[in-house]
Amino acid sequence: MRIVDPIGARAAAARALAARPRSLESVTIALLDNSKPNADVLLERVGALLAARGGARAVRAWSKPGASTGASPAVIEEIAAAARVALTASAD
Repeated sequence: MRIVDPIGARAAAARALAARPRSLESVTIALLDNSKPNADVLLERVGALLAARGGARAVRAWSKPGASTGASPAVIEEIAAAARVALTASAD
């Protein structure tokens, strides 16, 4: 008989958080839609408010195929190259 342990083991590497910008003035904000119902609506509204109140230069949107999957490395790299701040949302 073979017994499989469903817990497994995985060591997470410690990483430092990116430095926060002092303000959103002229900062590009990336919106990553997780494909849940109404996530796009929530992100667009929050992005618009941050742009209006914080002076962000632009808001760009990306999406991923589903809420249970991560964004592809290509999307992550594209967001990192295009924006200083990124938001993702969960909505139902």
